[in-house]
Order: sequence, then structure tokens, then C-alpha cells
Amino acid sequence: MTDLNASARPLLIVDDDPTFGRVLARAMSSRGFEVINATNADEARALTRRHQPRYCVLDLKLGEDSGLRLIPDLHRLVPDMRILLLTGYASIATAVEAIKRGAHDYLAKPVDADAVVRALTEGDGPQADDDDVVETPEAPLALRRLEWEHIHRVLTECDGNISETARRLGMHRRTLQRKLSKHPVRERPDRED
Repeated sequence: MTDLNASARPLLIVDDDPTFGRVLARAMSSRGFEVINATNADEARALTRRHQPRYCVLDLKLGEDSGLRLIPDLHRLVPDMRILLLTGYASIATAVEAIKRGAHDYLAKPVDADAVVRALTEGDGPQADDDDVVETPEAPLALRRLEWEHIHRVLTECDGNISETARRLGMHRRTLQRKLSKHPVRERPDRED
């Protein structure tokens, strides 16, 4: 493991998948980070109090809990912590909500360790302006993708509460859970051959 300089602080990885956590920890250690792992929100808060990490890689889904709810808690404990939110269920709504709550970046799984390092360390200087515009796609989104985005926007508004989200969307809870368990709808790239 590469030694960090004396002023550096550890990287906290918060993910309820122990295999993914170990693999990412190993990759980040080989890139010079001092890694500590947590598998739930309570453990993440305790480790943050103890180690005061400079960086955090946070999973969106932590069992029944939401990583979005943990972001403000981590910032109260370490105000200058750079938080990267990772998820296998990427949507524009959750990305916007993550940034609003204080995440510095947002990446969809699967992701490689070099992308994680870039997201954590780029822009370590002055913060971006609040007036920065979120880029939106130029072409209209496919109907299935629009449905995916709408579901995740409502889920975010309901702080991850599946029952309330299903009620607001007018669908059965099991139907919503089935839709959420699927991977995000991918856009078909335009071919310019």
C-alpha cells in the first residue's frame, strides 16, 4: 500500500455488498488511499466520527436504507468530506438529489477504480458555482426511460419509501419493486456510420 502524506485522511467506503466493498477497497488501497469500510449507515457514522475521512464512496442502496439520507449526516460530522455516490440504479432524479444533498459526484455501477479516483479528487480546489447547468440529452428519451426517470424522481421525493412512492404513482407496491429491481433502461446510441 502506498503511504499517504501526513495531512491526508482515509477514504470511507460505505456499501452493503461486502464483496464489492473488498474489491473496491483493494483497488483504492493500491492507488494510495487508506481505506476503511462500513456496511450500513450506523457503522458509517461511527467510523466517520473516529477517523474523520477526507473522502467517501457511498452506495445509494444500503439494505433498506438510502445513501441519500446519509449524505447530510456525514457532512455534519466532516464538513469538507468529498462524497461520491455510486449506484446500480442510475437516474437523473437521484443524481440531482445526491448533488443537492451534498455529494460531489455521482457514478453508475459498474465503475472502475480510476473513475472513482478522478471523481473523488478532481476539483479538489474551489467548489463549482451553484449556477452550473445540468446537461440534458438533446434527443427525446424513450418511453421506458422516461418511466424509469419518473419513478426515481418520485422515489427520491418520498425519501426512498417504497409504499409511499407506489401510492403516489398509483401502482401496487410489488409492481414498483419489480420495476426497481430491473437495471436502468439504456438509451440506444445513435449510429453515425
